[in-house]
Amino acid sequence: MRSSLIRLASASPPLPLTVQQASIQLIPPIPLYRRLLRAHRYLPLEMRFMGDSYIKSEFRLTRSTDNPLHIIAFLSQWKLYLDELQASTIDSQGVWRGRRLDTDSFEKLSKEQVGQLYELMHATKEVWKSTDQLEQEAQEAGAVGPLEGKKTS
Repeated sequence: MRSSLIRLASASPPLPLTVQQASIQLIPPIPLYRRLLRAHRYLPLEMRFMGDSYIKSEFRLTRSTDNPLHIIAFLSQWKLYLDELQASTIDSQGVWRGRRLDTDSFEKLSKEQVGQLYELMHATKEVWKSTDQLEQEAQEAGAVGPLEGKKTS
Protein backbone atom coordinates (compact mmCIF):
# COMPACT_ATOMS: atom_id res chain seq x y z
CA MET A 1 0.00 0.00 0.00
CA ARG A 2 2.76 2.41 0.92
CA SER A 3 4.65 1.92 -2.35
CA SER A 4 1.52 2.69 -4.38
CA LEU A 5 1.02 5.99 -2.51
CA ILE A 6 4.60 7.01 -3.18
CA ARG A 7 4.20 6.07 -6.85
CA LEU A 8 0.93 8.02 -7.03
CA ALA A 9 2.51 11.08 -5.41
CA SER A 10 5.48 10.98 -7.76
CA ALA A 11 3.16 10.76 -10.78
CA SER A 12 1.52 14.10 -9.98
CA PRO A 13 3.13 17.16 -11.55
CA PRO A 14 5.31 19.31 -9.29
CA LEU A 15 3.78 22.47 -7.90
CA PRO A 16 5.08 25.77 -9.28
CA LEU A 17 7.70 27.34 -7.08
CA THR A 18 6.84 30.97 -7.67
CA VAL A 19 3.90 33.10 -8.74
CA GLN A 20 5.79 33.89 -11.96
CA GLN A 21 5.97 30.20 -12.85
CA ALA A 22 2.29 29.74 -12.03
CA SER A 23 1.27 32.65 -14.27
CA ILE A 24 3.26 31.28 -17.19
CA GLN A 25 1.05 28.20 -17.39
CA LEU A 26 -1.09 28.31 -20.49
CA ILE A 27 -4.86 28.34 -20.51
CA PRO A 28 -6.79 26.71 -23.36
CA PRO A 29 -8.06 29.23 -25.93
CA ILE A 30 -11.78 29.29 -25.12
CA PRO A 31 -11.42 29.65 -21.31
CA LEU A 32 -8.71 32.28 -21.88
CA TYR A 33 -11.01 34.17 -24.26
CA ARG A 34 -13.81 34.13 -21.68
CA ARG A 35 -11.53 35.24 -18.84
CA LEU A 36 -10.22 38.13 -20.93
CA LEU A 37 -13.73 39.35 -21.69
CA ARG A 38 -14.65 39.04 -17.99
CA ALA A 39 -11.55 41.01 -16.97
CA HIS A 40 -12.58 43.80 -19.36
CA ARG A 41 -15.80 44.31 -17.41
CA TYR A 42 -13.85 46.44 -14.93
CA LEU A 43 -12.53 48.82 -17.58
CA PRO A 44 -14.22 52.10 -18.54
CA LEU A 45 -16.87 51.57 -21.24
CA GLU A 46 -14.83 53.05 -24.10
CA MET A 47 -11.80 50.95 -23.25
CA ARG A 48 -13.95 47.86 -22.75
CA PHE A 49 -15.55 48.27 -26.17
CA MET A 50 -12.19 48.71 -27.88
CA GLY A 51 -10.57 45.85 -25.95
CA ASP A 52 -13.43 43.40 -26.49
CA SER A 53 -13.53 44.04 -30.22
CA TYR A 54 -9.74 43.67 -30.44
CA ILE A 55 -9.76 40.38 -28.53
CA LYS A 56 -12.56 39.00 -30.66
CA SER A 57 -10.84 39.92 -33.91
CA GLU A 58 -7.45 38.53 -32.80
CA PHE A 59 -8.92 35.22 -31.67
CA ARG A 60 -10.89 34.94 -34.94
CA LEU A 61 -7.80 35.66 -37.03
CA THR A 62 -5.70 33.02 -35.29
CA ARG A 63 -8.42 30.37 -35.22
CA SER A 64 -7.01 28.62 -38.30
CA THR A 65 -3.35 28.73 -37.20
CA ASP A 66 -1.65 25.33 -37.28
CA ASN A 67 1.89 26.23 -36.22
CA PRO A 68 2.32 25.14 -32.57
CA LEU A 69 4.95 27.81 -31.92
CA HIS A 70 2.57 30.55 -33.01
CA ILE A 71 -0.24 29.08 -30.92
CA ILE A 72 1.91 28.87 -27.78
CA ALA A 73 3.26 32.39 -28.28
CA PHE A 74 -0.26 33.72 -28.89
CA LEU A 75 -1.72 32.06 -25.80
CA SER A 76 1.21 32.98 -23.56
CA GLN A 77 1.09 36.66 -24.54
CA TRP A 78 -2.64 36.85 -23.95
CA LYS A 79 -2.16 35.09 -20.59
CA LEU A 80 0.48 37.66 -19.61
CA TYR A 81 -1.93 40.43 -20.65
CA LEU A 82 -4.66 38.85 -18.51
CA ASP A 83 -2.33 38.64 -15.51
CA GLU A 84 -1.30 42.27 -15.96
CA LEU A 85 -4.90 43.37 -16.36
CA GLN A 86 -6.00 41.53 -13.23
CA ALA A 87 -3.07 42.89 -11.21
CA SER A 88 -3.60 46.53 -12.18
CA THR A 89 -7.30 46.65 -12.94
CA ILE A 90 -8.58 48.90 -10.19
CA ASP A 91 -6.67 51.20 -7.87
CA SER A 92 -7.81 52.37 -4.43
CA GLN A 93 -10.15 54.97 -5.95
CA GLY A 94 -11.91 52.46 -8.20
CA VAL A 95 -10.28 53.79 -11.40
CA TRP A 96 -8.38 51.64 -13.86
CA ARG A 97 -4.71 52.49 -14.18
CA GLY A 98 -2.45 51.18 -16.89
CA ARG A 99 1.31 51.07 -16.93
CA ARG A 100 4.07 52.66 -18.95
CA LEU A 101 5.73 50.76 -21.76
CA ASP A 102 9.20 49.80 -20.55
CA THR A 103 12.21 50.58 -22.74
CA ASP A 104 13.08 46.91 -23.35
CA SER A 105 9.66 46.22 -24.83
CA PHE A 106 9.80 49.43 -26.85
CA GLU A 107 13.17 48.54 -28.36
CA LYS A 108 11.85 45.14 -29.47
CA LEU A 109 9.09 46.74 -31.57
CA SER A 110 9.45 46.87 -35.35
CA LYS A 111 9.26 50.16 -37.25
CA GLU A 112 5.71 49.36 -38.30
CA GLN A 113 4.69 48.69 -34.68
CA VAL A 114 6.26 51.96 -33.54
CA GLY A 115 4.30 53.77 -36.24
CA GLN A 116 1.07 52.12 -35.11
CA LEU A 117 1.83 53.03 -31.50
CA TYR A 118 2.45 56.64 -32.53
CA GLU A 119 -0.87 56.78 -34.38
CA LEU A 120 -2.65 55.24 -31.39
CA MET A 121 -1.08 57.81 -29.08
CA HIS A 122 -2.40 60.70 -31.17
CA ALA A 123 -5.84 59.12 -31.58
CA THR A 124 -6.24 58.57 -27.84
CA LYS A 125 -5.14 62.09 -26.94
CA GLU A 126 -8.29 63.40 -28.61
CA VAL A 127 -10.56 60.81 -26.97
CA TRP A 128 -9.28 61.02 -23.39
CA LYS A 129 -9.67 64.69 -22.59
CA SER A 130 -10.37 65.90 -19.09
CA THR A 131 -13.67 67.57 -18.27
CA ASP A 132 -11.84 70.89 -17.87
CA GLN A 133 -10.44 70.63 -21.39
CA LEU A 134 -13.86 69.71 -22.82
CA GLU A 135 -15.55 72.63 -21.04
CA GLN A 136 -12.86 75.04 -22.22
CA GLU A 137 -13.21 73.86 -25.83
CA ALA A 138 -16.98 74.21 -25.60
CA GLN A 139 -16.69 77.77 -24.30
CA GLU A 140 -14.17 78.68 -26.99
CA ALA A 141 -16.46 77.29 -29.68
CA GLY A 142 -19.38 79.26 -28.25
CA ALA A 143 -21.40 76.16 -27.49
CA VAL A 144 -24.60 76.51 -25.50
CA GLY A 145 -24.76 74.91 -22.07
CA PRO A 146 -26.94 71.83 -21.51
CA LEU A 147 -29.83 73.74 -19.85
CA GLU A 148 -29.55 77.07 -21.66
CA GLY A 149 -30.52 75.69 -25.07
CA LYS A 150 -33.71 73.93 -23.94
CA LYS A 151 -37.08 75.50 -24.54
CA THR A 152 -39.55 75.63 -21.65
CA SER A 153 -43.20 75.20 -22.38
